[in-house]
Amino acid sequence: MSETTPGRSAAAPASEGGNAHEFSVSELSFSLKRTVEETFGHVRVRGEITGFRGVHSSGHSYFALKDDKARLEAVIWKGVYGKLRFKPAEGLEVIATGKLTTFPGSSKYQIVIEQLEPAGVGALMALLEERKKMLAAEGLFAAERKKPIPHLPEVIGVITSPTGAVIRDILHRLADRFPRHVLVWPVRVQGDTAAEEVARAIAGFNAMKPGGKIPRPDVLIVARGGGSVEDLWAFNEEVVVRAAAASTIPLISAVGHETDTTLIDYVSDRRAPTPTAAAEMAVPVRADMIATVLDFTRRMLRAETRLFETRRNTLNSLARALPRLTDLIALPRQRFDNASERLTLALQRAAEVKRARLSRVEGKLSTQLIRFRIADGNKRLVALDQRGQAAERRHLSDLTRRLDGMGKLLESYSYQGVLARGYAVVRGSDGKPLRGSAGRKTGEALTVEFAENDRLGVMVAGSTPPAEAPAPKKKTGETKQGSLL
Repeated sequence: MSETTPGRSAAAPASEGGNAHEFSVSELSFSLKRTVEETFGHVRVRGEITGFRGVHSSGHSYFALKDDKARLEAVIWKGVYGKLRFKPAEGLEVIATGKLTTFPGSSKYQIVIEQLEPAGVGALMALLEERKKMLAAEGLFAAERKKPIPHLPEVIGVITSPTGAVIRDILHRLADRFPRHVLVWPVRVQGDTAAEEVARAIAGFNAMKPGGKIPRPDVLIVARGGGSVEDLWAFNEEVVVRAAAASTIPLISAVGHETDTTLIDYVSDRRAPTPTAAAEMAVPVRADMIATVLDFTRRMLRAETRLFETRRNTLNSLARALPRLTDLIALPRQRFDNASERLTLALQRAAEVKRARLSRVEGKLSTQLIRFRIADGNKRLVALDQRGQAAERRHLSDLTRRLDGMGKLLESYSYQGVLARGYAVVRGSDGKPLRGSAGRKTGEALTVEFAENDRLGVMVAGSTPPAEAPAPKKKTGETKQGSLL
């Protein structure tokens, strides 16, 4: 027998030399992870969403599911979140489908959600009410956005399941009331992809070009039969509501029975309680229209007849009240006759007055007086001509005398006149006149100019500075003569 040493654990011998496997932390964490995933590979969990703060920047969503006793961490990966028909929201009770796994980094387990759905009608209605308030706040349900339904559309577009009774009811009622061309866009009206298909169908009809190979509908009908809240949930999806709001073609919603209400009913231009009622809203009754047109035609003919008769009676009454034509023109005719007589007499008197005035001035208009005035004018013209010629001769004679005086004065001032009196001009080698001998060099060539352009070349033989001569006394009354050079 072996004895246990006081203060030592009973497992000590096993740890020292026993056969128990020794795990690392990672090995143990991943072993637990495999065990949990294999045991709980597919689970459905019901709980209330808590800690949801929206989508993370990575695209993943992290929150927790709780009830009154426990809490379970949850995660929705980015690729799964975009495909969810039902989006998580804080405080909603949901049923999550997925698998359990562990996160070794924090030693906790969590559920990886692959599908999410509301837990019961109460949660769906709460979500519906919240979504309704959000879309209403954006103005999608405003009455001023709604478009009128055309009275008699040429083409009607129907968005519904091609295999259900809804399309047959619509076609049957259209055929009874007023046959029209119908385009059917087949879609699923229930399931995960129903909302996207309905939204694409609405957008597809609106994308058609007017006058194309496929005629563009004048009005759209979105129809589905009755069902539960879950069955009709596709028509409460935001993508369907926004597609209906963006439609430029008037849209009639006919989803479910009269007591069923979906969000597409609020955004549509008209809401029909049933698909059959939607067909009745789309077209009028052909027989009623024909009867109405015939009734309007009869009423118009009767009105025209009454109007013509009334106008005829009125015209006859007015004709009887009018005076005769001869009576109407009798007074103007008399006034015309009187005026014509006065006009004739006035013309005669005016002619006599003009004739008398002409006789009075006839003597003043004789040709003898005109000839006398012409002869007098000729005499005056001759006298003026003679006076002009004499003045011209006097002016020319005066100008000639003045010109002769100015010529003599110019000749007296000219140095040529001085040379003619016996003087001469001495010019240096540069051709400029000399005023004295200062600065002249021996052998320098000079030119002496006499009258009549007679020139003589001389040479300086010697230079003697001239003695300063006394300044001549200025004679009283002597005028200073300008230089000739």
